[in-house]
Amino acid sequence: MKVVTAKDMRNIDRKTVEEFGISGTVLMERAGLSVVSRIKELFGRKKIIVISGSGNNGGDGLVVARNLHSEGWDVKVFLTSRPADMKGDALRQYEAAIRYGVSVGQIDHLLSRYPSIFSRHALIVDAVLGTGLNKPVTGGLSEVLRLINSSGLPVISVDIPSGVSSDNGQVMGDAVRADYTVTFGLPKRGHLLYPGAELSGGLFVEDIGFPHELLESESIDTELIEGQEICRLIPSRRSYSHKGNYGHVLIVAGSRGRTGAALMAAKACLRTGAGLVTLGIPESVADVIQSRVTEEMTLILPDKGDGTLSEKASQKILDFACKADHIIAMGPGMGVSTGTERLVRNLIRGSQSPLVIDADGINCLRGDRRIFGKIKCPVILTPHPGEMARLLSPPLPSSGKRKISMSVQEIEKDRINTAVSFAKDTKTFLVLKGVPTIVASPDGKAFLNPTGNAGMATAGTGDVLTGMISGLLGQNKDTLHACVLGVYLHGRAGDIAASEKGQHSLIATDIINNIPAAFHSLKKE
Repeated sequence: MKVVTAKDMRNIDRKTVEEFGISGTVLMERAGLSVVSRIKELFGRKKIIVISGSGNNGGDGLVVARNLHSEGWDVKVFLTSRPADMKGDALRQYEAAIRYGVSVGQIDHLLSRYPSIFSRHALIVDAVLGTGLNKPVTGGLSEVLRLINSSGLPVISVDIPSGVSSDNGQVMGDAVRADYTVTFGLPKRGHLLYPGAELSGGLFVEDIGFPHELLESESIDTELIEGQEICRLIPSRRSYSHKGNYGHVLIVAGSRGRTGAALMAAKACLRTGAGLVTLGIPESVADVIQSRVTEEMTLILPDKGDGTLSEKASQKILDFACKADHIIAMGPGMGVSTGTERLVRNLIRGSQSPLVIDADGINCLRGDRRIFGKIKCPVILTPHPGEMARLLSPPLPSSGKRKISMSVQEIEKDRINTAVSFAKDTKTFLVLKGVPTIVASPDGKAFLNPTGNAGMATAGTGDVLTGMISGLLGQNKDTLHACVLGVYLHGRAGDIAASEKGQHSLIATDIINNIPAAFHSLKKE
């Protein structure tokens, strides 16, 4: 399903009216009726307060009020602006509500008498501000939004909770905390990005008659990953085949004290279907790792004597990978040192095999994005927000003081655009981990992952994801599909694990153990 910005939605609205001949009044009526239907389904017959603004969102609210009033419901409307400030379809809906005998008053009346008014009603419809909000909410409107939140009544928001940015989910000064949100046509980015996702409550996406070709337009560059669609990306397993048909992944990982990261990545890779997995490990920790592997093979690599890989390992890795159609994954538990930094750069410059770079593999780059101008193969990077901030920083100067060009907080406020911009600039595939995880491709497309839970905020889950994406890439050879399917399966396995063990007790190996169940659940959809 496509996910839109405010601009995208305005274009859909405009083209529906201008090119397909469906009037704005008809769309507004359908929007209001879809909210009415959800109110009946969720709450039954209640005494309702509708708080309407002056724009189209307020017009939708007036449609809700008029239709419920016509069915005999007790409905009170409070306007946050004067009727003289309303225009177009919203004004027509106001005039229709008055003609139908709907009780319409000014917001000042509610503000002065809210204790008694709230006590006589059971539900608030928030139709104050819509998706076009582009500046912070201040003054009297802030007071209104805070009053809604303090009412103690359930709230159903029309299109998006008032005060939430539809483009990035940020709170624009103040915002309504809705129990449910009914939106139209397509979900907005602000419904899926935090804190907007939390403030939206239960989300319903209603069909109000927008043409299908507009909702599926290629000009909309963001999509929500869905289970039914993701099933098509699962690599097939032919009856007449062998392990060589399903990819050989070389995982360059581990260092003294961090061998677990390498082992988890390898086990996850196998559980995701890779035919062969080899662990490229520092010589001085080889005994530790070899005593714990079963299905995995090992490639012993030169180290610096301190348990971290040496630059000398570069050629041995490249020679190994070029023997067949291998995938190279690197970074989990690898550590950051002069040797590992040079090793990572050598592999990026010299590899003919697809690369998956995570964790310390990213940290070793010290913000050197220019190196991706030298790549000869597909590259996937899987940073969490902290690693993303380091990746976006300039290379370390001779003074040793690094200037951070973008903070974690700034990245979190604009996750989609941050990921897409980096992927386009570097011609790489970026998996920006977090809530939600974003997959961005070099052509400017973004995919939002809906699976996963807070229990996955624990050590090693990123290493598991690296192994899963690498294993899928070895099977289907499609870089984008490996990323999209990998993050979805990873979150699904985490959700299954949390349902069994609870979020507090979930650990990374629980995700690995539930990869088979995640595959099985997808095949049922």
